Amino acid sequence: MPTPLPQVAVDGWEELDRSTGRTSSRLVLRGPSDVAVDVELERCESGRLREAYPVSEHDVEVRVGELEPPVLAGLLRDLVPAVLSADRSCRRVVFAAPEGDLAVLSAVEEAGFRCVVDVDLPDGSVSLAVAEPGWVTAVDMDLDHVPT
Repeated sequence: MPTPLPQVAVDGWEELDRSTGRTSSRLVLRGPSDVAVDVELERCESGRLREAYPVSEHDVEVRVGELEPPVLAGLLRDLVPAVLSADRSCRRVVFAAPEGDLAVLSAVEEAGFRCVVDVDLPDGSVSLAVAEPGWVTAVDMDLDHVPT
């Protein structure tokens, strides 16, 4: 059974509306630039990305409506810490950008994501970008020592 998605509160964004299910949430947020934004959060293991890559049970996909790149970057910069704080076991926050959309990819990279793979979904090809907490990306630099 998929892991439930905890409630996420995004600092600096006013929540105008919320609808939640067991593994997904839809939020309407108003940000600093007074723009209302639709945000969908969904566990990757129960959503459209479940077969796109080797998902972890706590991975969360973020989907948003069309936004200007600076607004998208600002939203994602504020949203990622909120998701990671709400679910301390989350290994990846995933954003699927339309493949080849350099403006969107630049905005998500500006927000701290890194592009990892292009995949084909039933509704089109996308570039998956991930933001990961430090405990996932930390590397033990003592490469000559094998942990016991």
